[in-house]
Amino acid sequence: MMETTITNLRKNLFETINQVIRFNSEVRVSTKNGNAILISEEDYEGIMETLYLNSIPGMVQSIRSAADEPIEECAKYVPGEEW
Repeated sequence: MMETTITNLRKNLFETINQVIRFNSEVRVSTKNGNAILISEEDYEGIMETLYLNSIPGMVQSIRSAADEPIEECAKYVPGEEW
């Protein structure tokens, strides 16, 4: 994780944001009042989706069970099929 101060972030804001987006890297920004983390929108959305899925009762177990299922036993996707 890259680290910078708020002063340096101000000087290099455009470049820093482009790096965060391009390389999905995080930046810890330190200030007198504490620290903040700068992340890409893609990473943020991934975190939010993970939190949402973990909030659904039984979802984590369902995902783990599916990961253990042999690929040969998985149902085939049929375009237009109703779930």
